[in-house]
Amino acid sequence: MSDGIPCMWMRGGTSKGGYFLASDLPEARDAFLMRMMGSPDRRQIDGMGGGDPLSSKVAIVRRSRRSGVDVDYLFLQIGVDSASVSDQQNCGNILAGVGPFAIERGLVTPREGMTTVRVFMENTKKTATLSVVTRNGRVVYTGDAKIDGVPGTAAPVEIAFQDIAGATCGALLPTGQPRERIDGLEVSCIDNGMPCVLLRAAELGLGGQESPAELEANSDLRARLETLRLALGPRMNLGDVSAKTIPKMTLLSPARSGGAIRTQSFIPHRVHAAIGVMAAASVARACLLNGSIAFDIADRGTGQRRRLSIEHPSGEMTVVVRLDDGNEITDTAILRTARKLMDGRVFA
Repeated sequence: MSDGIPCMWMRGGTSKGGYFLASDLPEARDAFLMRMMGSPDRRQIDGMGGGDPLSSKVAIVRRSRRSGVDVDYLFLQIGVDSASVSDQQNCGNILAGVGPFAIERGLVTPREGMTTVRVFMENTKKTATLSVVTRNGRVVYTGDAKIDGVPGTAAPVEIAFQDIAGATCGALLPTGQPRERIDGLEVSCIDNGMPCVLLRAAELGLGGQESPAELEANSDLRARLETLRLALGPRMNLGDVSAKTIPKMTLLSPARSGGAIRTQSFIPHRVHAAIGVMAAASVARACLLNGSIAFDIADRGTGQRRRLSIEHPSGEMTVVVRLDDGNEITDTAILRTARKLMDGRVFA
């Protein structure tokens, strides 16, 4: 498109990508987005992508017609070295930028101090509430909130989720049980916002301290995990997952820095430098689920409001869960930050 279209580039959590109003995108949406990102090409040298799944993402936002909801948000994962555009998963990191973007584009009227943005997540048909710092009618991006995996500090964006169990698979435990043995390995399959297959790192001969590069270089490990992922996809109500980015294969080990548990996540063919927001929510829920693999490993804490620090290769992500008197989780909240990087027109 010779004139380009309006686009805001933002960092949301530990990811970044292009944010668009749905009405601005062309009819040939997917072709435009791949060209814009420079895909397929592992360097994405002829586009905006950064040669990594975490920087090859898109948020499409529109004013919502749903009662009690401000905006609808569709997340798209653009393949890096593959010609693919997937809506098969949500992204809680990119979600962190949806509230600021909605305010910037005039979809939500800012309040003094803090603006609440109710977001319907089209990928999972669930709703999240974002609290965005605003002052004098504008989004505030500077602040003292810090999240691991991102240098410096920024204004906090708190994301509260309700009723996210089974968001993609249809059930918190899509196979019907908290653990099972597959291909000689014990696994827990869970979907509390993101379908995940949880495994003990030790069962795979790992200590939990390996870097993403070391894990990616382990071809035998990658092949075994992919075989397992393909076998579990249909059992998790996801069908054939050979061309999908879910479920996430998540290795668990005891926390090393005072947290609840340590994770290493395949997403699914690259190793996440951190952990996705929704994947962290799924791991946190598994930590409190009696019978799961995570329950045996985790420091679960006590009380009706628990802060579970989910450790990952570049630090940790704190998940706040609230439980009712029957110890059932009522809501899950995660602190993220976001920053506007560019606002203008993008070409493809």
